[in-house]
Amino acid sequence: MAEAPATAARTREFERLLAEVLERAYGTAYHLTRSAHDAEDLVQEAALSAFKHFDQFQPGTNFKAWFMRILTNAFFASYRQRKRRPQTTSLEDAQPLHLLFAATGAGIAAHHQDPASLIVDKLGEERVSEAIHALPEEFRVVCALYFMNDAPYQEIAEMLDCPVGTVRSRLHRGRRMLQKALWQTAMESGIVAELAASKDTP
Repeated sequence: MAEAPATAARTREFERLLAEVLERAYGTAYHLTRSAHDAEDLVQEAALSAFKHFDQFQPGTNFKAWFMRILTNAFFASYRQRKRRPQTTSLEDAQPLHLLFAATGAGIAAHHQDPASLIVDKLGEERVSEAIHALPEEFRVVCALYFMNDAPYQEIAEMLDCPVGTVRSRLHRGRRMLQKALWQTAMESGIVAELAASKDTP
């Protein structure tokens, strides 16, 4: 009979901790799956797994990192196997400052102090998210956690159960690929032409 109050207290503590990270977890899940339905399923699957193994969580440690590690593991185990994403463009050869160099070549950089940030702002979060989603899987996960979830390197390393150096390397390469993808999107959407045409506007 003494186990019932303990179980109830455990459930309340789990629900309290989960509520604090649920919004970020869903946001990350959506950026990984690019589907509201799949994101909900992924978060639910992670939540059930986390509750089942809640006794393994060390009180006082980083619950968000612990839960996000469960969520990303669930994604790797299930959702990527069902993902059909043909690679139509090569992003590997992008330079580290691809956006800046491309903006300079288009005549934008000479009239704007931070043309790369300006292009990203013009694209908007949805198109940036789509560009992240188009990255190869190992880079997409790290970039989604870093750019969309504001997670620091150490926390991402804990989530993915890998060295911090691996996170840095994947983020470095992912950032290069992302810059090329964003420039292509900006070109196709007319943003580059718009900024180039308005370059003399104060």
